[in-house]
Amino acid sequence: MEDISTNVRIGQHRMVLEGRKSCRLQGVKDVHAFDANAVVLETVEGMLTISGSELHVSRLTLDKGEIDIDGRVDSFLYTENSSFSQKSAGLLARMFR
Repeated sequence: MEDISTNVRIGQHRMVLEGRKSCRLQGVKDVHAFDANAVVLETVEGMLTISGSELHVSRLTLDKGEIDIDGRVDSFLYTENSSFSQKSAGLLARMFR
């Protein structure tokens, strides 16, 4: 019998926020950074920054494109993937001059 979990493709982006305390997301490609105040994700819809306090990644399954975040959520900010790459490249260039 074939294990279908290894053949799962990252699909549609979906977000469920429950009372600003728990957030479940699908369509996550990568996690670029996280701490207690922000989580920066690459999703199929672009870069997503989740800001708040006492944030905690309670579950991460990149094979399925899923993440669960707990804590107080204050905001969601979407940006295009290319703008994040350009900002990162500029920061790295300034650091290593």
